[in-house]
Amino acid sequence: MNEKNFSGKQKTDLLETATKIRNSRIQILKVCSIGVVIGIVIAFGTPKEYTASMFVAHEDNYRRPSSGISALVGMTGDMGPSAATERDAIYPSLYYAIATSSPFLLRLFDIEVRRQEDVAAMTLAQYLKEHQKAPWWSAITSAPSRLMGWCVSLFREKPKAGKPEKETKSPPFQLTREEAAIAGAIASRISIEIDQKKRAITINVTMQDPLVAATVLDTLQSRLKAYMTGYRTSKARRILEYNEKLCKEAQTEYYAAQEEYTRYADANRDLTMLTSRAELSRLQSAMNLAFSTYNQTEMQVQAAKAKLDKVIPVYTVIQPVTVPLSPSRPRKVMIIVACILLSVAGSIGWILFGRDFLRDFSRKGTMLATEKINGNE
Repeated sequence: MNEKNFSGKQKTDLLETATKIRNSRIQILKVCSIGVVIGIVIAFGTPKEYTASMFVAHEDNYRRPSSGISALVGMTGDMGPSAATERDAIYPSLYYAIATSSPFLLRLFDIEVRRQEDVAAMTLAQYLKEHQKAPWWSAITSAPSRLMGWCVSLFREKPKAGKPEKETKSPPFQLTREEAAIAGAIASRISIEIDQKKRAITINVTMQDPLVAATVLDTLQSRLKAYMTGYRTSKARRILEYNEKLCKEAQTEYYAAQEEYTRYADANRDLTMLTSRAELSRLQSAMNLAFSTYNQTEMQVQAAKAKLDKVIPVYTVIQPVTVPLSPSRPRKVMIIVACILLSVAGSIGWILFGRDFLRDFSRKGTMLATEKINGNE
């Protein structure tokens, strides 16, 4: 019996809700029409943006030396457990953090870019400062902050006229507000997606000009590759430079021993004294020892070069950079549909809950006011 009463009450509530919505359908249509207008204004008032993409395959984080060069690599003195299996300290998941770090972004300021409709080139920082379009309503939303800034500037002390101060370059860890704003704008337009299963990276750069987006993406990819190459080869390069230094010193010592031996042998062709023979034998042994040392250091140099070639990262560009033909933002249809759905949800919520709540609230307020008046009388 209770279940029948509950189901009957539930059906009654649903019928009342449907009746309320049906009776207010004209109001809902009006709100939806307003939502359509707002969606059209937002969709067509937002500047177009183009996204350039590049699909790159990266090598695995674990690198095992091949059997052909393992013997040569062993001559460099690195035959521990890490030599058999090396692991990077920088994972692909950190590529976005590297690309959006302040030192990396500051080096992107001076990239030469050119818009499709322009012939003259400009820097990326200049493009972001002077050629970025904003929605028309941003002038209205930013008016209070600009007005407040103007009022504050009236009370600031103006700099005294005098000799112009020499411009001093700020340290790299101390950015100005303008530099920080430009770096943040560049970072917000870079996205790097990592596919761990396919071991692939998708790099995206979004700009309001398609040619600028492609140019920045190409430079970003090349500099990111150079950064990773420098990181992976830094230790191997130091080992190579050290072995080349030893090899050059051993070569100098060998040439000196060889010259001394040949000079003594030419000056003492008729060897009759035992002391002369002993001295010649000593010089020959010193020359052979110097040659053995020189030969060993030369092999170490070749081993260090082999290891350097092994650790250089290999990037396979599957999808190269191309200038995008169609804009990626704004998605006008999605914006209009979202505004319509929000309008429908908001109007239904107002009909079912908001209107009754406001009516009850105003009624309670009127009753309390009447009670106070009667109590004062």
